[in-house]
Amino acid sequence: MLRACAIQYGTSWDKSLPYAEFSYNNSYQASLKKSTFEALYGRRCRTPLFWNQTGEKQDAEQQIKTVRENLRVAQSGQKSYADVRRKDLTFKVDDFVYLKVSPMRGIRRFNMKGKLAQRYIGPFKIVEKKGGVAYKLELPSNLSGIHDMFHVSQLKKCLRLLEEQAPLEGLDVQEDLTYTEHPMKIVETSKRVTRNRRVKMCRVQWKHHTEDEATWEREEELRTTYPGLFASHL
Repeated sequence: MLRACAIQYGTSWDKSLPYAEFSYNNSYQASLKKSTFEALYGRRCRTPLFWNQTGEKQDAEQQIKTVRENLRVAQSGQKSYADVRRKDLTFKVDDFVYLKVSPMRGIRRFNMKGKLAQRYIGPFKIVEKKGGVAYKLELPSNLSGIHDMFHVSQLKKCLRLLEEQAPLEGLDVQEDLTYTEHPMKIVETSKRVTRNRRVKMCRVQWKHHTEDEATWEREEELRTTYPGLFASHL
């Protein structure tokens, strides 16, 4: 939206921000089936600004039309670019796929900066297709507690059945497709200086991940949750 303003008005783009704000808030949103202003206040906004002179009103209305057109062109271009890169993923019955699972640290998820790569377990055979995006998998007995119907976004195509088998040993997958990770060792330590204090950090390798995937964690949190980790580190 800002780019659409800057392209049209150059160095004076900041003066057109009120028009851009009105254009966005009073435009139809496909997800809401109405404009954002209408969703919030229950009516459409029909008076974007308070004008004192007729010339100012005509100029503002023209700028709003221009911004709306620029937004339409920009969104159309972005959609075209995304559609080229987007590929619909489909499978057939009897295909083999991997199932995506996410690591957990106790009852907490890994934060964004210390996020571990998601793993894929399997492969599993597709035994049924429901609609266009749901598939029923043939799961082993140790995953009997998990519902066997999955959205296509949770699956990955298996290309080489024999070579790409991923064992489930030691991986306790829960109903929400998460598993608990435990630290194996501290790879290195460091100190981060903030405005008020020094924070001790530890780079930790986790059980089901390689050393290259080690994450930085606060030492005080690790000592509280995994005190035995530091005994093995000494």
